[in-house]
Amino acid sequence: MNQQTKVVAEYERAIIFRLGKMREEGVIGPGLCFVLPCVDSVVIVDLRTVSMNIPEQEVITRDSCSVSVGAVVIYHIEHPLFATLRVINYNDATHQLAASTLRTVLGQKSLSDIMTHRESIAKTMKEFLDRATDPWGIKVERVEIKEIRLPPQMQKAMAAEAEAEREAKAKLITAEGEILSAQKLKEASYDLENDPIAVQLRYLESLNSMIGENKQTVVFPVDLFQPLLK
Repeated sequence: MNQQTKVVAEYERAIIFRLGKMREEGVIGPGLCFVLPCVDSVVIVDLRTVSMNIPEQEVITRDSCSVSVGAVVIYHIEHPLFATLRVINYNDATHQLAASTLRTVLGQKSLSDIMTHRESIAKTMKEFLDRATDPWGIKVERVEIKEIRLPPQMQKAMAAEAEAEREAKAKLITAEGEILSAQKLKEASYDLENDPIAVQLRYLESLNSMIGENKQTVVFPVDLFQPLLK
């Protein structure tokens, strides 16, 4: 029986089955391999990194909020033999497992946790998926949480809450300013009460402000300036 040749690329590995039984060579490649038509069947495994998109999943959070969250899973085949012999379709299996893991992990978190700890959640997912897919010869490199979508009513409620927080902070700053101003006035009042010269100077300053640009002559009693002349 004439043999046929098959080229296995640098980023590929081949596993050849002869009459249903794996040949002794096991994993073959890269390079040239020989197969017998009608007797040998070849399974090619791509070792390149795969970016798998996980569509948005409807999730009910721990505090009973409904959110839609998608993810991206980055992985590659580390053991071609395991990926071929231990699972029917490693891509589909990884996809289904990733979607299920996304729902499970997010369902254990509150909405606040999801919004503020995306990196931590992605790390948890990555570690779980890496352990779960290890028997299939898969190495999960990274998991990224994509956009988190909230229902319109929830978006309005969060916007109103944020606005209320901003107003509360503004009122607090204003109140602190008024308290500081009152303290300064109290200190100034104490200084004026204990310093006659300061009282007279303050009086003259106020009078000058009242006169403004009107060039008027104001007559003061001599006694008014006695403290200043000492």
